[in-house]
Formats: sequence, structure tokens, C-alpha cells
Amino acid sequence: MPNITYIAHDGSSRRVTVDNGTSLMEAAVNNNVPGIDGDCGGECACATCHVHVEEDWLIRLPAAAAQEESMLEFCEGVDCASRLGCQIKVGPELDGIVVRTPVAQH
Repeated sequence: MPNITYIAHDGSSRRVTVDNGTSLMEAAVNNNVPGIDGDCGGECACATCHVHVEEDWLIRLPAAAAQEESMLEFCEGVDCASRLGCQIKVGPELDGIVVRTPVAQH
């Protein structure tokens, strides 16, 4: 079962263990991780699951699809490490992934 570490803007962190196939957004919502709301339920329609993926992990992810890129335009503090958590499903290859939640979402 993959582990995900969420780091808040204040440096506090929370590590959660999830089933394979769970999105970063679902894992955060199911474990009450602050800063990730997932208002649209994972439909890539709200951007309330914006995260900054640590560089070592970012290169392991497939590129963002056009719809995700479009939704990221509505986020504050977007950078090259920005992704929507609802679009990233974890499995063994992402065990240990580290993401940061943006200041604007706290």
C-alpha cells in the first residue's frame, strides 16, 4: 500500500497510507489533510486539490492533460511543480510521494 506525505505551508506534515489506485485528492480528503478540499469530487473541475509535487516525484508522473492544465490556470501560486491531486493516482511506483499544499488553500 502506497504512502503519501503531505507538507503544509507551515512545514507540518502528515503521512497517509492508501490503497493502490487512490488519487492524491481522495487520500487527502479521506484523511482530513488540511488544504485539499476536492470540492468537485475528482472531476478535474474545481482545482481545490492543487498541490506542488516534489521535484524527485514530478519527473515520475505523466504530463498533465489539457483539462488539468486549464484548471490550474485558476489556481493561485501555480509553478512548474503544480498538479491537481485528483489527476494523480498512486500505486507502487509512487510509494513515498511527497507533495506540498499551497498557502492559498489553507
